[in-house]
Amino acid sequence: MLDIRKLRSDFEAAQAALARRGKNIDLTPFLEMDAEHRALIAETDGLKAQQNAVSKQVPSLKAKGEDVSGIFEEMKALSDKIKGQDEKLRLVAEKLDDFLLGIPNLPHSDVPDGADADDNKEMRRHLAPTKFDFQPLAHWDIGTNLGILDFEMGGKVTGSRFTFYKGLGARLERALINFMLNTHIDKHGYTEVLPPYIVHRRSLEGTGQLPKFDEDNMFKLEGTSYYLNPTAEVPITNMYRESILDGAMLPINHTAYAPSFRAEAGSAGRDTRGLIRQHQFNKVEVVKFVRPEESYNELEKLVGHAEEILKQLGLPYRVSLLSAGDMGFCSAKTYDIEVWMPSYGAYVEISSCSNFEDFQARRAGIRYKDAVGDKAAFVHTLNGSGLAVGRTTAAVLENFQNADGSVTVPEVLVPYMGVSEIRN
Repeated sequence: MLDIRKLRSDFEAAQAALARRGKNIDLTPFLEMDAEHRALIAETDGLKAQQNAVSKQVPSLKAKGEDVSGIFEEMKALSDKIKGQDEKLRLVAEKLDDFLLGIPNLPHSDVPDGADADDNKEMRRHLAPTKFDFQPLAHWDIGTNLGILDFEMGGKVTGSRFTFYKGLGARLERALINFMLNTHIDKHGYTEVLPPYIVHRRSLEGTGQLPKFDEDNMFKLEGTSYYLNPTAEVPITNMYRESILDGAMLPINHTAYAPSFRAEAGSAGRDTRGLIRQHQFNKVEVVKFVRPEESYNELEKLVGHAEEILKQLGLPYRVSLLSAGDMGFCSAKTYDIEVWMPSYGAYVEISSCSNFEDFQARRAGIRYKDAVGDKAAFVHTLNGSGLAVGRTTAAVLENFQNADGSVTVPEVLVPYMGVSEIRN
């Protein structure tokens, strides 16, 4: 949620920043609602001050033996009027909050202008795209031929875009999860959590999934207010919802493995085949809670931590800075890390690392203090995939495939796998 004070003080700049996102977002209703809200506050405060002044007269008048029945009537009338004003104030405040909940974050000044992914800025590459002296296969064919991925069985048991991992396929997915977690914990200093896989609406509002997304893009549990987790970012960030943290604890760094569930309503095309766009997929998440002045340095660290996983695996990738029109709703600045996928002949997103500044913290009420007497300030939150596990499995199968149909296991995974090759 945007800072109301900044919107008031620099409205034109905020409107211009939102225009960079390439969407027709009109902030004018904010001015009207905010003016009404402030006027109601002033009026209500005036009535309450009048009520206090009148009530203070009662003891002295009684002591003089004067009739105070008229004052009591006046106080009752004031009380009724204040109750009405408080209800008006509540409704206007609710309307203002609902409006602001639907307004995206302002892009950071470093974010390039642009309408979509075509305007993203490539920052760097690691390793050249993999080349083969044979005709390489797509990961869905490799997995099927080796008997380690079964898409038909997933469809029979659940439906399209669900998959059974079998044998060394299941072990590869589990090996990647453990390798990623261990790297983030042991090398990068994150604290592991194992979050719930179900969240409620308030948590989704706190991290910006609602009301931004149509609920059709998430799995809601029928007859409840619960949703299957779309990303571990939601429960991890909401661990500290409505909390005032001790500033000495910052930065707080968490990592977690969790399955994620997305309906992907309306998506179609090549991505729906194989592991790239599943309704249920595994992710290892990294989340940071930091001081505002440190958040952009922490973003660079977070991106580096996600890159480290790909470097150790030996997978080619590139890092891009997203344009204003391609960024997510909550983000002020986002880097995408894209892994090379031979079957696509292109780079495919495997991690998105964002600084949300205080946008999520305002929605979720996450603040900090350095000392007891200090005024609480909002933290900055950051998040990234470290990495999307299913997509990493797909990338390993495609980039390390051999002419005989086998797959070489990356060296760092051999201790987790117990084998150096996957073959029939």
